[in-house]
Amino acid sequence: MGQTLSTIKSLLSAHGMHPRKRFGQNFLHDQNKVQAILEAAEIRAGETVLEVGPGTGVLTEPMLERGARVIAVEIDRDLCAILRERIGPDSDRFTLINDDVMAGKHAIHPRVAEALGSDHSAFKLVANLPYNVASPLIATLLMDHRAMTRTIVMIQREVADRLMAHPGGKEYGPLGILVQALCELELVTNLSPSCFWPPPQIESAVVKLTRRERPLTNDPHRLADFLHKLFSKRRKQIGTILGRQTPLPPGSDPTMRPEQLTVEQIIVLARSSTSEKPPS
Repeated sequence: MGQTLSTIKSLLSAHGMHPRKRFGQNFLHDQNKVQAILEAAEIRAGETVLEVGPGTGVLTEPMLERGARVIAVEIDRDLCAILRERIGPDSDRFTLINDDVMAGKHAIHPRVAEALGSDHSAFKLVANLPYNVASPLIATLLMDHRAMTRTIVMIQREVADRLMAHPGGKEYGPLGILVQALCELELVTNLSPSCFWPPPQIESAVVKLTRRERPLTNDPHRLADFLHKLFSKRRKQIGTILGRQTPLPPGSDPTMRPEQLTVEQIIVLARSSTSEKPPS
């Protein structure tokens, strides 16, 4: 039996706590959704899992029960106290870091990187992500931490739509293209505000990202820079943005706008514009 809503409320009340808006705290209590996340994560004994924003341990506890080694990063020290009471001190199976997971916009905190280790051992990200950290964290881990093999995250539905967007829509842009170049994506489930306490003002979704064995780019940083250049002028035609002499991929022409290009076409265009070698 996982943590119910009454359990979560009791844990916070015992510590004189209330959900803190400044940390984006909305506690998942729908056990059907918890199980959907755990099934998508396919936790196996001995695997390393990075969890960001563990809260009261709704996901942490069942992942430990499945034999995972969990590195939990929680910015709220009062929630850390609850986790310590329920799980105990750091061990070879559990590491709790009381800090912000990000050290700026483009790097994870050194303590998190140290906990993950320098041997590039594989790990998964499984988390109910605070909405303000979702996009930079996903992009940073995918680009700079290639040992992350799978990501199962609960995020704002708007961010999920951006990750999974197809050409032609307003959601289609740099984040989704970068992620799709590096991962296969799957929508696991949608969540209504009633799945959380307190209910947020937005819809949420759980998405699974599985790193491609053969990514579409060898240089995600160069691709990210190119995407920024391309989509900062997304209303203009690509011939205007890049110059009429730029070689274009098959199926495109200079009058097209960035959001009309497929991921594959943008990869080809980035490669010809930045001299990146194709993946071997």
